[in-house]
Amino acid sequence: MKRFVTFALFAAMVAAAAYSTLDAQDAFPPLRVAGAATVIELGAVHVAARDLYKGPITVSNGGVPTLTSGEADVATNAETQLLRQSVIDPDLRVIFTVVESHYRIVARKSAGIAKLADLKGKRVAVPRNTSAEYFLFKMLASVGLKETDITLAPSTNMTQGLLDRNSDAIAMWDPETARAMVAIGNDAIVFQDPKIYRELFNLNSTAKVLSDPVKRRAVVEFVRNLVTATEWMRTNPKPYWPYISSKVSCPVDLLEKSWPELHFTGVIAPDLLDVLVEEDKWVAVERNREPRTRAQLATLIDDSVLKEALARK
Repeated sequence: MKRFVTFALFAAMVAAAAYSTLDAQDAFPPLRVAGAATVIELGAVHVAARDLYKGPITVSNGGVPTLTSGEADVATNAETQLLRQSVIDPDLRVIFTVVESHYRIVARKSAGIAKLADLKGKRVAVPRNTSAEYFLFKMLASVGLKETDITLAPSTNMTQGLLDRNSDAIAMWDPETARAMVAIGNDAIVFQDPKIYRELFNLNSTAKVLSDPVKRRAVVEFVRNLVTATEWMRTNPKPYWPYISSKVSCPVDLLEKSWPELHFTGVIAPDLLDVLVEEDKWVAVERNREPRTRAQLATLIDDSVLKEALARK
């Protein structure tokens, strides 16, 4: 028995030493990450890639469609894009919620807008078929309005559109809403309710990638890194702002104004499935299909990677 215990302990020590050696030699497998280049939600991903992942890693512009095409191993996007793409590719999986982002509607008081219901008949700029449009839909519904009660304005140069009075309001994620608030100053009125909607900016992969032992090892390690990076973003983000600013083309002062709208929890959002079930009804209309069942949508969530990552911490 003593000999067995000694051998078992020796084997465990050898395994631990081998893993430490792999860490030290930057031997983690290559990882390809995709994310929309200009969104500040990608900040933790950039920090994890630069400071924590001990292996070859690239962060390129893209989203969940790059998983379907095989161009990336993991990709970030709002839950809206997962719902749109997963009918085409049911292999997609949510594996981590990088950040929860609180969107805002910024309107001009001089357009006669003093309360949310005053958006009726007004021109609102929002990027179509995105989480921002779903946010607008939910906010309008909360005061008994539909999208047909407003006029959708062009979503290019949104802040300039407010300044030029080509639109009366914008519905958007940061930093554009912070930029708009600065631009129109005292004329700005803001509407927001995270209980009605907040973006779940998730890290996604595919069942195929996660079933590959080598790629899975890389993905688990990166999720472990992201848990650490999101903790940094939550507790002491300021030292990382200059680097994030350089990666997402957002001035540091605007990044600072936007940061309170980002909430880093280090988990998969506990109500993710509830959100998917409710939001898929809206996406289904846009995609001209039937909403999926709760059981069907549940297959898109895989918490096993996060569990493995946390076990290694």
